[in-house]
Amino acid sequence: MSKHELTQAELFDVFSNARRRRAVQYLKRHGGSCDLAPLVEQVAAWENGIDSDDVTRTQRRRVYISLYQTHLPMLEEHGIVDWDPDDHAIDLLPGDDVFEPYLDHRLENQRPWHRLYASVTALGVIGVALSWLSIGPLTATVAPAIALILCLLVLAVSVAQHVSRRPEFDLQLAL
Repeated sequence: MSKHELTQAELFDVFSNARRRRAVQYLKRHGGSCDLAPLVEQVAAWENGIDSDDVTRTQRRRVYISLYQTHLPMLEEHGIVDWDPDDHAIDLLPGDDVFEPYLDHRLENQRPWHRLYASVTALGVIGVALSWLSIGPLTATVAPAIALILCLLVLAVSVAQHVSRRPEFDLQLAL
């Protein structure tokens, strides 16, 4: 990785910046090497929550300048990337498993888990309220069964979220 192993404090310092984390994540997703232009495009898209085709010149320029002048030199200084400013070529150096825990694993296709949790919670509150008021089919005998079903539903959603956030999870392998 580098001439010396990075300490945890150095890793925290290097990956304390989201732009550096995103740059390394992009490199990992693209086989460990890329040109500066597509990296700038994708980092700007992630930062602005838009598609890379919708990135404006201003957004691209802001990311380009900071990557070129600050972030890529720092990543190179710490032995994480090999950066050639003349050719705009960036290569991720071996040993990326050391800093894997510091990277953003959910940069694209963010799932709105908070909406799913809020929906399940709202259903639970409605179910409890209806059983408490003895309205409709939710009587005192049926309410525990519905509460159990809702608990199992929350558990299933939690497990699905946890499994999908694991970097080694591949949907094709699960099928």
